[in-house]
Amino acid sequence: MDCCSLVRTLVNRYCAGEEDWVDSRTVYVGHREPPPGAEAYIPQRYPDNRIVSSKYTFWNFIPKNLFEQFRRIANFYFLIIFLVQLIIDTPTSPVTSGLPLFFVITVTAIKQGYEDWLRHKADNAMNQCPVHFVQHGRLVRKQSRKLRVGDIVMVKEDETFPCDLIFLSSSRVDGTCHVTTASLDGESSHKTHYAVQDTKGFHSEEDIDSLHATIECEQPQPDLYKFVGRINVYNDQNDPVVRSLGSENLLLRGATLKNTEKIFGVAIYTGMETKMALNYQSKSQKRSAVEKSMNVFLVVYLCILISKALINTVLKYVWQSEPSRDEPWYNRKTEAERQRNLFLRAFTDFLAFMVLFNYIIPVSMYVTVELQKFLGSYFLTWDEEMFDEEMGEGPLVNTSDLNEELGQVEYVFTDKTGTLTENNMEFKECCVEGHVCVPHAVCNGQVLPDASAIDMIDASPGASGREREELFFRALCLCHTIQVKDDDEVDGPQKSPDSGKRSAYISSSPDEVALVEGIQRFGFTYLRLKDNYMELLNRDNDIERFELLEILSFDSVRRRMSVIVKSAAGEIYLFCKGADSSIFPRVIEGKVDQIQSRVERNAVEGLRTLCVAYKTLIPEEYEGIRELLQDAKVALQDRDKKLAEAYEQIETDLVLLGATAVEDRLQEKAADTIEALQKAGIKVWVLTGDKMETAAATCYACKLFRRNTQLLEVTTKRLEEQSLHDVLFELSKTVLRSSASLTRDNFSGLSADMQDYGLIIDGAALSLIMKPREDGSSSNYRELFLDICRNCSAVLCCRMAPLQKAQIVKLIKLSKEHPITLAIGDGANDVSMILEAHVGIGVIGKEGRQAARNSDYAIPRFKHLKKMLLVHGHFYYIRISELVQYFFYKNVCFIFPQFLYQFFCGFSQQTLYDTAYLTLYNISFTSLPILLYSLMEQHVAMDMLKRDPALYRDIAKNALLRWRAFIYWTLLGLFDALVFFFGAYFMFENTTVTSNGQVFGNWTFGTLVFTVMVLTVTLKLALDTHYWTWVSHFVIWGSLLFYIVFSLLWGGVLWPFLSYQRMYYVFIQMLSSGPAWLAIVLLVTISLLPDVLKKVLCRQLWPSATERVQTRNQCLSVEQPTVFMLSQTSSSLTF
Repeated sequence: MDCCSLVRTLVNRYCAGEEDWVDSRTVYVGHREPPPGAEAYIPQRYPDNRIVSSKYTFWNFIPKNLFEQFRRIANFYFLIIFLVQLIIDTPTSPVTSGLPLFFVITVTAIKQGYEDWLRHKADNAMNQCPVHFVQHGRLVRKQSRKLRVGDIVMVKEDETFPCDLIFLSSSRVDGTCHVTTASLDGESSHKTHYAVQDTKGFHSEEDIDSLHATIECEQPQPDLYKFVGRINVYNDQNDPVVRSLGSENLLLRGATLKNTEKIFGVAIYTGMETKMALNYQSKSQKRSAVEKSMNVFLVVYLCILISKALINTVLKYVWQSEPSRDEPWYNRKTEAERQRNLFLRAFTDFLAFMVLFNYIIPVSMYVTVELQKFLGSYFLTWDEEMFDEEMGEGPLVNTSDLNEELGQVEYVFTDKTGTLTENNMEFKECCVEGHVCVPHAVCNGQVLPDASAIDMIDASPGASGREREELFFRALCLCHTIQVKDDDEVDGPQKSPDSGKRSAYISSSPDEVALVEGIQRFGFTYLRLKDNYMELLNRDNDIERFELLEILSFDSVRRRMSVIVKSAAGEIYLFCKGADSSIFPRVIEGKVDQIQSRVERNAVEGLRTLCVAYKTLIPEEYEGIRELLQDAKVALQDRDKKLAEAYEQIETDLVLLGATAVEDRLQEKAADTIEALQKAGIKVWVLTGDKMETAAATCYACKLFRRNTQLLEVTTKRLEEQSLHDVLFELSKTVLRSSASLTRDNFSGLSADMQDYGLIIDGAALSLIMKPREDGSSSNYRELFLDICRNCSAVLCCRMAPLQKAQIVKLIKLSKEHPITLAIGDGANDVSMILEAHVGIGVIGKEGRQAARNSDYAIPRFKHLKKMLLVHGHFYYIRISELVQYFFYKNVCFIFPQFLYQFFCGFSQQTLYDTAYLTLYNISFTSLPILLYSLMEQHVAMDMLKRDPALYRDIAKNALLRWRAFIYWTLLGLFDALVFFFGAYFMFENTTVTSNGQVFGNWTFGTLVFTVMVLTVTLKLALDTHYWTWVSHFVIWGSLLFYIVFSLLWGGVLWPFLSYQRMYYVFIQMLSSGPAWLAIVLLVTISLLPDVLKKVLCRQLWPSATERVQTRNQCLSVEQPTVFMLSQTSSSLTF
């Protein structure tokens, strides 16, 4: 036996395929190897339990941080410029580009270093916290970082789990424990986990240390809600007992033990392999449209820079083609300079001109943009109107990189349940064998609370009908995953299953709680699950006990769940409940027609419906089912697929019992929000898993569809009558005929003079549309489908699987218009579309925090989306687009005079401005006003943006960063630069400007140009500012004052650290000249005049909606004081 075991070990170790050891791991519980005759396993190396969330160490911080920062194109570009200045003789000092670069790099490094230091502190605190190990039958206390895979750990109440554990035993008799996962997914509700059946009786350290078992499970993966494994427990027998392990047996690191004295568990994933650590890894970055435009503009300006350098290089050698200019008498070349290679000289001059003009690329823009996004995101989180008092939650910002994208949304994809609706279910009625039962009967307008049921269709059921009715109620009492807990065990609000008992129903699905609570009113009360027996109280107040044999869990693909139970009389039942589309095809008996008609009627009224069916199993049949399920449960590969196949085989030949109807009320102001979004030119699509009639009723209630909306259907029912090709072409003709006769806005589906269309499509039809044609051609029906959608004001997609939701978003996102998409949902089934959309928003709802955790932003209610887009999104976009355009404008103003100056200095690369001005222009003199503007500007009042959603259209399609706007700002910068340079040049040409007869020199001329420029660009921003506060006044006028004070100090003191004193007394001498003051006033006025005239003419002749609102507000603000003064005058005359 030992020899065979050795051979098997060697074969497995050296000959096994890669997947045998890569796709799964084997853990020895307590590090005890299996008995000699057991199957051999390949030992694997696992990491220790240290959590490392930091990016840097003391030794690699500087090189690694520098490497990461210089991966950015702008930083790398300025590094190259700086090195060129060091290597060759350039016209400007290396300080002029080195200092701004050093400032940006240093500030970023300090910020990132501080953040990483905080991460190190948190890691150390976590890695050094004490943990109780079980070793040799007793507890040993060690640091968390010393924990290894296979160690048995004891965790006490209110402690967090130190790693991912398989739950072995609990201080509770039933082998359960309650856990909160708020730090993982934000859910504060208690979740119940179950110990392994064969180990839950081990309550002491000695018992647990005697356990002889191995665990086989999948390798670490980040899904918090999925786990596949099996445990082999070795007893005295030769064959081990094999049990399946799922997510209900896994206790995750970061979760907290609640309402349980202690538990024992074995470590299977440690350190950076825990699900918590894997989930902290960053998701793929989304880039906003503004960022993409900014990068394109940078490329354009880089081309302009290269062109300038090339032109000046060529003109320099044209200028120097005459010997008298190449070698004037006062500047003779050395022999070495004459012998130097022409191409090398030309290349060196080209680099020198690149250095001279490099300031046209604004390095500080990146820092300002990042600062604006980071600080601007706080305005969203501080918004008190978006705080929900009931939930105690406000909006969350998970990423600030997409703030401005909120102002560019063209399509909103929303979930229905929990997003548009409250997800607060109320049981309305049930239909059993064609008889409708309501919880509270109504007779002559009076509610009869004691009435158990009233037949709404025909006569009361007979004896057999009564038996079926009770079986229906038992099915609803048993077919669920509800936990019943005492009030003193549950934190927060609960729903009591019985007014006379202090207990609460806890479930991940509000539907289940509503159904079980509703059935209480008919005399059946679910009590508890104890020792694998489900107890319920019947109409006769007798307790019935059913042994829970199997649970066939619910999933979004099957859209149903089942339980197999055994009654006290020994009868075995399979109870199944689910959506009508998943139950009716599996039914072979029952009053299908009556129940189906009632289901359809309830769906039209907007109620959520579920069907209930059952079948009786004989023991032999159940034994086959048990073996089939056991084989699927213990499979490590493709477990989900095998379970799904097993469920398909089991849930057949059912007998239909009845159906239920539950109401999910519409959220407050959901209809107003959708109406406002549509007026803003945003198309709203509803993507839901509900049936068509229920979803359509909700769409009418929330004003997505209107009474005059003509509904177009692409559903399975219609495709049974017509082919997909015919349906799509017929709908295409309908909508295109309408759009041909009337000009339709691509954005808006609202128009008073045109037919309004709404499209309904289901999941099955979408699958056919997405599938390539049978003839093998690459084209399919997608483009035709998109053409129809573009001409519909709203679209409803029902019966959608989570993956199909993401497919719809991706289809629109990648269409030829490339619109900006936003997806909003509240559940785990919405995560895929939230991640796929340009902007993902999670609603902090009752289906957990998965959506909020994976989103870019999270809001408490759907109604908050209105202000988030129409106000915050509008402001974010206006502010950052002005910031980007203004940065390019002021840098054109800065560098173009330098370019013009080369024509007057023989292309000698002489600088126009002093080194200090070159260095501080973007860092100090002009940076703070635009930063403040980009944080606080409100070109229209908040209330006006909310009242008039159409203002959102003015900024649609990246309107303020289109090529037209970009060219205007660039030309404005060129005009201003021409005025600065030639205005100063012509004003002082051959003119004495000082009292002693001296004329201005080179540095005075450059300082005059620079002064006019600083005043102009700052006053330009002041003219663009609509929202003035004391902070705005302080920053704008303070920055001008700072420039003047700095210039007086810089030119008024002989600085000992300078090798030159060329600026000494220059600024003071310039200000002492009357013509200089006249030039400053005149040139600033001329520079600002075209922009002012353009704004005045545009407002008068072609005003936008925003400009009309601004004019109206200005008129009102003027009228109000006048009215007040008149009222005061009249009142004084009266007295």
